[in-house]
Amino acid sequence: MELLNAIVTLLNFVILPALTYGSQLALGALGVTLIYGILRFSNFAHGDTMAFGTMFTILATWVLQGAGVGLGVLPTALIALPFGIAATVAYVLATDRVVYRFYRRQRVKPVVLVMVSLGVMFITNGVVRLIIGPGDQRFDDGERFIFSASEFREWSGLVEGLAFRTTQALTLIVALLCMGLLFWFLNRTRTGKSMRAYSDNEDLALLSGISPERVVMVTWVLAATLATVAGVLYGLDKGFSPFTYFQLLLPIFAAAIVGGLGNPMGAIAGGYLVAFAEMTITYAWRRVLGHVLPEDLMPEGLVQVLSVDYKFAVSFALLVVVLIFRPTGLFRGKSA
Repeated sequence: MELLNAIVTLLNFVILPALTYGSQLALGALGVTLIYGILRFSNFAHGDTMAFGTMFTILATWVLQGAGVGLGVLPTALIALPFGIAATVAYVLATDRVVYRFYRRQRVKPVVLVMVSLGVMFITNGVVRLIIGPGDQRFDDGERFIFSASEFREWSGLVEGLAFRTTQALTLIVALLCMGLLFWFLNRTRTGKSMRAYSDNEDLALLSGISPERVVMVTWVLAATLATVAGVLYGLDKGFSPFTYFQLLLPIFAAAIVGGLGNPMGAIAGGYLVAFAEMTITYAWRRVLGHVLPEDLMPEGLVQVLSVDYKFAVSFALLVVVLIFRPTGLFRGKSA
């Protein structure tokens, strides 16, 4: 019975949150790795692109809620999500046409595009703060739990409870659906195969008649869609704040680089690896150990390696280790 209580505690505070957070990071990292694989630069504006898409989804959610439109037990943001995606796609395509296209035609070095993306990042962050404000926003509605901790205790008879939130289930389902659709698109459609060919060998792809502008446009559309979905799922799960999405850039890039920058499968694996690393290192293990160790062997303190305030340091440390010992990542993407 005590072992079951330990397992339930681990599920409640480490495994389920890590799976949810990892799914959100994986979707964000997929957008980063697509841009890097096709356009050959690291897009530092991606975190604020997530914030931009989430902001428009929130605004559309408020309008729908004001009109009395909802989904019952599910968040209204699911109806508003297509509006957020459309606005973000329009924004990134406009940014590409006004900003990135000029430098791309000049065939500048990737580091120049990286610096340009930093400028786009600051502008996007300012636009988001100007429209929705710098403070925290909550836009989740519907049923909060699929089952609560008290309901689980009553059903199982255990001391520890397991809460499974609607946003967690929604994140896992939507993330798996998006990943499956992306891999189907890249591997089964003509446009997806053109994108892969362009990524592998740009000159050979051009000789084969592949339109580079079409490939670039589709890449931005996919990246904007993934960014918006990832941002909305993160906002529903943890709340929305423009600065938080700026901070998310580090773990998202860590996920992309750890898995293998430019490799979609690596981005997914990296997302979950970074999430589990952050969760396990910043979790206070005393509660779990209390169920499996005799009282006289219980260590003093919280048994916590790092405070939650330092969770991004875990991403940074993981990123540095991979760059030193395996710069192409676990799945052998392009060298970061």
